[in-house]
Amino acid sequence: MTEPRNLTGFPRTDRVLAHPRLDDVRERLGSAALLGLVRAALDGARARARANELSAIEGEAEVAEQVREAALSWLARRTSRVINATGVVLHTNLGRAPLGEAAMAALAREGAGYVSLEVDLATGERGGRGSFAERALATLSGAEAALVVNNNAAAVLLALAAFAAGKSVLVSRGELVEIGGGFRVPEVLARSGARLVEVGTTNRTRVEDYAQALESHEGVAAILRVHPGNFRQIGFVSRPSLPELVALGRARGLAVLEDLGGGALVDIPGLSGDPLVAESVAAGADLVAFSTDKILGGPQGGALVGTARAVALVRKDPLARALRLGRLPLVALEATLDAYLRGDPGAVPAVAMARCSLEELRARATGWAAALEDTGAKLRVIDVASVTGGGTYAGLEIPSVGLAILGAHPDALLARLRQAPHPVLARIGGGAVVCDARTVLPGEDAALLASVRWALRD
Repeated sequence: MTEPRNLTGFPRTDRVLAHPRLDDVRERLGSAALLGLVRAALDGARARARANELSAIEGEAEVAEQVREAALSWLARRTSRVINATGVVLHTNLGRAPLGEAAMAALAREGAGYVSLEVDLATGERGGRGSFAERALATLSGAEAALVVNNNAAAVLLALAAFAAGKSVLVSRGELVEIGGGFRVPEVLARSGARLVEVGTTNRTRVEDYAQALESHEGVAAILRVHPGNFRQIGFVSRPSLPELVALGRARGLAVLEDLGGGALVDIPGLSGDPLVAESVAAGADLVAFSTDKILGGPQGGALVGTARAVALVRKDPLARALRLGRLPLVALEATLDAYLRGDPGAVPAVAMARCSLEELRARATGWAAALEDTGAKLRVIDVASVTGGGTYAGLEIPSVGLAILGAHPDALLARLRQAPHPVLARIGGGAVVCDARTVLPGEDAALLASVRWALRD
């Protein structure tokens, strides 16, 4: 058996910590955090020595370099501003909807100091958190009342807990979907305390299936209709309309809840298949749940709109406080909804991007190509397809225009763009790196071009 290596002779912790190679990361992380990385690196080296995996004792410079790599890896995980050239308008990995100028200005103005979060300035008494946003959502959707929470999953969880804890909920087998991050509808439902009753089949469910389930199950409190998100069935498929489910619910004394997902407040030309929030409200659902950071175009959040009775019931649930919307996203949501109230949804970036014309996009991509002509790169302005993303309008494409950068190693160029001073997320299509003009925000052209130049240099 090989004897373990002598563990003496490793560099001292303080000498590694003071090594000049760590000066830049020390300034960014601080000495305390860096000390933890130094200790971890030395502990790892000693463990390798015990296992006879080291050919020689590592010196200060070697350990310092390992620490620097670990520090840079940590820093790289910090949230950074990026340029979205993927063509996915609501890119979940990039924060979904980008905030508009009004929302950013509101965050700078109201986000820095004290705010009237729960104070009624007219009376000086305690007021309701989110009352402006909730009244705006009710007005824009035609609902009697609204409640804002921290995301759509929370909205659905709260609705189920308030209406069906300890009771049963009917859900079509075709709607028992899994959304991003591995969250599944049956698991959310179970966590709410409700019991799942599956109805129909995977591809076809009729209103009669719900009625038959009521005959064979006791204690049913609600019907839940779920938006399929990024999952879409085609072919021999069917499911009841929301008005049909509402009629059944009214006849049997059941609440009808709809998880709408996207939360569109206005029509977007060329996109169909996802109902507007107002349409679901008009159909008579007791509660409609949706995200505020998808096609609505605001910050992360969730909303419940519906009857005054239903909203009052969920508002009283203890979970409502645990799931409430934070101060900063509330400020940004108010500014976003203000654009809709003023009749100017085009001021919301997500809506503006989805509506942008091909002529505008082609002119923009052509300008990029002209500006980069001196790089010597092989460039081509091409027709491409964007998508809304974020689980909205699944399967639908939006015609778009992009700049293709042709080369022998598109994967390497894509990686360099992510590492640029202004990181760029693009995609590969037809063997080329493609920057889709639809999702590059106004004012980002100069930064995009600078990053492409940086990535193309030898």
